[in-house]
Amino acid sequence: SFNAGWFKTLNVKGNAAAESLSRAKITCNKNGIPFDTESPMITSGIRLGTQAGTTRGFGIEEFKKVGDLITKTIKGLSDNPSDNSKIESIVRQEVIELCSKFPIYKNLRK
Repeated sequence: SFNAGWFKTLNVKGNAAAESLSRAKITCNKNGIPFDTESPMITSGIRLGTQAGTTRGFGIEEFKKVGDLITKTIKGLSDNPSDNSKIESIVRQEVIELCSKFPIYKNLRK
């Protein structure tokens, strides 16, 4: 996992980023960054894990795609802080498409 505080330059807080990413089906936690000036309930960063992707079998290209989707969501939130639902919906569909190519339970039948 790693801590991402780079979007502070986009005037996006960790809690808002985590909530927007969650709506886009990307799981993360709000997280403080070194020398964070925000309260623990707000934060300036997020924490992302790689375990869900590696469990699915994601490789380098898939993780690059995940990074692009995170960037798209955070930039959308920066551009439209009161309603990022359009970008969240687009990203959510891309997440579903990506994950459908890497099912966790390949032999599970309906």
